[in-house]
Amino acid sequence: MREITARRGPEGIFFALFRGNRMTEVKDENTRHSDPFEPFRGLRDSYLNAMSKTMVEAVNTETYAQATGAMLDYCLSASAPFRDVLEKSMAQALQQLSLPSRQEVATLAERFTNMEMRLDDLDAKLDRVLSVMVAPRDEGIKPKPRRARQGGKRG
Repeated sequence: MREITARRGPEGIFFALFRGNRMTEVKDENTRHSDPFEPFRGLRDSYLNAMSKTMVEAVNTETYAQATGAMLDYCLSASAPFRDVLEKSMAQALQQLSLPSRQEVATLAERFTNMEMRLDDLDAKLDRVLSVMVAPRDEGIKPKPRRARQGGKRG
């Protein structure tokens, strides 16, 4: 419980807020606290349960699916001209700002993927070539030694 008191001092009136219980409350275990809104909460809960069951049944029908599909088709067809204008203006703005469009970024990503695949193929071929070159040494066959060049200058 809070208590507000007003006191008069040399500077004028000031208010003080005190926290705590000034009076002790006696609680009786036999007294039952009634909530006046409890019947309304029960009514609200039963209403929400009934409405949710009704909505689930309505949404799971073929008629609802067809109606929703028709509305979606109408909205998409109605917004198509606006979407085209927006795409054209966005492409023009990106071009003026020297920024790549979504299509250009996708093309670059595809090219990088192709380059990565080619590099992997080259790496695999190099591994095969190296394994063929190293295989005779492992089998005990010595490759022919290279002749050293003799130091003569051609002129």
